[in-house]
Order: sequence, then C-alpha cells, then structure tokens
Amino acid sequence: MKQTISSDFKLGILGGGQLGKMLCQAASTWDITTCVLDPDPEASASGVSTHFVQGSFRDFDTVMRFAQGLDMITIEIEGVNIEAVEILEKSGIPVFPQPSCLRIIRDKGIQKTFFLEHDLPTAPFKLFHSATEIMEAIQQERLKFPFVQKTRLSGYDGQGVLVVRNHGDLKKLFEAPSLVEDYIEDALEIAVIVSRNANGETSSYPAVEMVFNPVANLVESLLSPARISPELEETAKGLAIKTAKDLGIVGLLAVEFFIDKQNQLLINEVAPRPHNSGHHTIESALTSQYEQHLRAIFGYHPGSTKLKMPAVMVNILGSEGFSGPAVYRGLNEVLKEEGVKLHIYGKKQTRPYRKMGHATIMAITAEAALEKAAFVLQTLKVEA
Repeated sequence: MKQTISSDFKLGILGGGQLGKMLCQAASTWDITTCVLDPDPEASASGVSTHFVQGSFRDFDTVMRFAQGLDMITIEIEGVNIEAVEILEKSGIPVFPQPSCLRIIRDKGIQKTFFLEHDLPTAPFKLFHSATEIMEAIQQERLKFPFVQKTRLSGYDGQGVLVVRNHGDLKKLFEAPSLVEDYIEDALEIAVIVSRNANGETSSYPAVEMVFNPVANLVESLLSPARISPELEETAKGLAIKTAKDLGIVGLLAVEFFIDKQNQLLINEVAPRPHNSGHHTIESALTSQYEQHLRAIFGYHPGSTKLKMPAVMVNILGSEGFSGPAVYRGLNEVLKEEGVKLHIYGKKQTRPYRKMGHATIMAITAEAALEKAAFVLQTLKVEA
C-alpha cells in the first residue's frame, strides 16, 4: 500500500454526515485526500472533503463506480451496500471496518446473537418477524411488560427503538423483523470507545456517562469521565476490548452498556465507526477519536487516550415545533463561557430533534462542566 500520509493517498468515505465531516477534518491534518459519497448534495462533509460525490452509498453500482482509483475505503454509517464493499475488499481494496464485521453489526439480531456466542453480557432477548408474532407472544405469556422493541435493520439516532410499557403501547409496534429485549429499569448508560489496528493493538478511552432525551431517545449529553468506580471502569474497558477482538475489527468500535441495579454491565449495542459518544475527544483528549480511527485503519500505533480535563458534550438538537431553514439562537451568550467549543454541522434545514451540532464544555471539575453544560442546553436553540 502506498504511503498513507500523503495527498497521493485517496481515502474513500461512505457517508458524508457530521461524522464524515469530522473525519475529513482529521485526515486533512495528515495531508490525506478524502473522497466522500453521500446522497445529500449539501451533506455536512461536502464542504470539507477533497472530493465530494453525490450518490447513494446503498446502491451497488454507485459504490462500485465511486471506488475506482481509491486506495482505501471506510464508513461513517453502517447502512452501506454490503455486497459492493465485499467485492471491493476481494478485489484488493482495503475496507475498514471489514465487511464481515458490518454483516454482524448492522443487523441487531445477529449482533445480539454474537454477544451470546462469545460470552459477552447482554440483556435477555427474543427475535420476532412481525408485530403479530410479538402480540401472540404476549397473549401466550412468553413475553411480559415492560420490554424494548428494536428493528433489526436501519435503526439510527433513536429511530427504530420503542419502549413498550403496557398494552396501550402495542399499537406503536414496528411491523418489521425486530428483537425484543428486557427493559432494564433505572439503568445508567455508559459507552467505551476502543480502537484496534490490523496488528491487534488495542486502546480504549475512559468510559463516558450518557443522558438520553426522553422524547427522541437519542443522546442529549454525556460526561467524561463517567462517575463510576475504577473497578467497573476497568471491567467495561475489558469487555469493550474483548468485543473488538472477537469481531476482529480494524478501526473504532463504540460499545454502549447498561449498568443495572445490581451494578452489572450489560452490552446494549455497538457501532463500528466514530461515534456520538466520542465527539468530546476532539478537544478533551490527547488524541481525538477521528485521528484514532485513522491510526487504526492505516496500521499505526494508537495515540494516547488520556483526558486533558473533565468534559461534557451536549448535542445541539433542532427545537421542538420548528422545521425549515436553521436559525441559531444564543450563540454569543454560550461562546462567552470559558471552555465552550462549538461544532456546527452545516445542515441548512432543521427539524425537531435533528442533530445540528454539538458543544464540548471543559472545566477543571466535572461539576463545573455540568453546570456550564446546563446553561448551554438552556440557552442555545435551533429554530427556523
């Protein structure tokens, strides 16, 4: 393979959302040519990639044409055309994460079965083909409330996830192949991002503590490091690294956990790419998750994951009740606060709960960072 840190090296990225944008920004510091494929002509990465191609990363022929002349391919979203990347890998183009990993992770049913087969702790679950099957399981008392239904494919940013607490919620069931798992009451949710290169070298970031928006069911904010015991932290890191090794993945793997009332760790799900739970590392860690991903797929040693100081990341979401051209309120007020770093993704249209950007808030103590983060969430609004 030709020298990677060079403008002669062409890295293809399937997906041009905010993750693709920030990956391009990291690659630019190493003089790497980035080529992005995304169906949206105004995708977040369109303005920062070296070359941008409008087209569907889900379409076989489009992906095959896009790959011509590329030296390596990576992804920022799991839902790419798997058959195309498999053929490209066989043709000699390095694809990371590998298609074999994508096959497992993109289907939540296969993913959960993988956890069981490799002795990775996860919540009890059952697989169903339809909502009708779920209703029959309830009638036969094989399934009890409360439970969580997740569509096996295409779930993203809280979509395709339904908490079913009683019979009244059954009308909301997804009519699609899905998994149903036990609802973990009063669970704390954390995430650990690990990297693994082709030589098997691994590294992990400190666990982060996640807070979810109760309406949109996506991460609203996170705290790094998580307020958990050192013993639990080491266990979570160990499980995350074991998951990456068992998958054999090259690149980043974000592993989300539940911590139940008995203080036991249960793997919720994983993502084979840079992740929302690692945005804060751009400013708060010695090595950002985006640089770490590049190090892993290029075969370099992992960078230091030490934190410079505690940090809170808040997602800047489209305000409820507003759809249309985005207008940001309160920018000047939050920018006057020391330690607040804004990332605006460049999405021209807002809608309720759409991820429009994020802010990382750093402070000497976690408490101070949390206090400033609350101010940012209250003050910065995306309207239309």
